[in-house]
Amino acid sequence: MIVFLIDADNLSSAAWIEEACSSLEAAEGSLAVRRAYGSAENLKGLAQTMLTWAIRPFVNLSLTKNTTDVALAVDAMELACQLPKPTVIAIGSGDADFVPLVVRLRERGIRMICVSERTKMASEAVHAYDSVLFVGREAVKERAKEEARAPARKTPVKRSAAKKASDTTAPEPLAKKVTEKKKSASAKSAEKAEVTLEQILQAAPALKTGQVQPLGDIVMQLHHAKLIGRNAASTKLFKKFPGQFELTPEKQPNQLRYKSS
Repeated sequence: MIVFLIDADNLSSAAWIEEACSSLEAAEGSLAVRRAYGSAENLKGLAQTMLTWAIRPFVNLSLTKNTTDVALAVDAMELACQLPKPTVIAIGSGDADFVPLVVRLRERGIRMICVSERTKMASEAVHAYDSVLFVGREAVKERAKEEARAPARKTPVKRSAAKKASDTTAPEPLAKKVTEKKKSASAKSAEKAEVTLEQILQAAPALKTGQVQPLGDIVMQLHHAKLIGRNAASTKLFKKFPGQFELTPEKQPNQLRYKSS
């Protein structure tokens, strides 16, 4: 069982949480337990992300002292005592306060992963974890640099293989390259295709009533219709049709209404 517990007062960006969920699932497998802990204000800003990824929100008590860290730690220990116990627990925070928790869970044989923005990662906490997954702008730039350097490392291998290959085998890889380029071009053209108003209304027919609809419900229907990607910003799509759609409230909208002409 793989668990992802998010300190939403520390890892508070919706984009970075979505990136973390995607990266963890790709590397570790399906996230069985997904929870976000934080203040009501921070969790409200993550409403769309929590809906998309089915993350359970846990609002901390409104006291003079922040209770988020303790609430997350208590649940982590409770999960560790259950059977079967988690094989992996990822903590969405770079806060050093979690080090004692991480050490105890690691001693119980649970693999511990930290998910954090590089600027928020406490240096003394790095070695407490089995691994650290950085998300955010700096992490994206680092991965882009690594990808840019990758072809340069592979070039000598390709040249060596080309020298050993005979002239008779040259046409076959060339044909494969042409086919791959065609597939890549067709995929890019599909991505650039604009979503039309008719496609939106067909995928979410409830909008045609003109009544206010929960934005999250409409977004899920568009996901199922493959009109927008899982990590796409849905509000940008509706803002392309200012005369047809009304998003409310203006800040962090969670409702949508179709203004039929």
